[in-house]
Amino acid sequence: MTTDTLSSARPGASIDQWVLRVAGVFILVSLALSQLHDVRWLWFTAFVGANMFQASFTGFCPMAMVLHKLGIRPGIAFCGRAGSR
Repeated sequence: MTTDTLSSARPGASIDQWVLRVAGVFILVSLALSQLHDVRWLWFTAFVGANMFQASFTGFCPMAMVLHKLGIRPGIAFCGRAGSR
């Protein structure tokens, strides 16, 4: 498959990709805030990590449900859970 074929077959990012992007941004921002503002921002980092951990077992991801309602294309990891809500 060429690059043109891949890009035309799958336009835009999937829910799975957006979940990883948003979680990554949340973690990086909270780490920066813990260094620049208050160390208690690390609790937010822990919350994001714990949510990613539980989602890997249960498939329940609140961010995936929000993105599904916004009309983002389903991916593989959260398609069953996000599509049913």
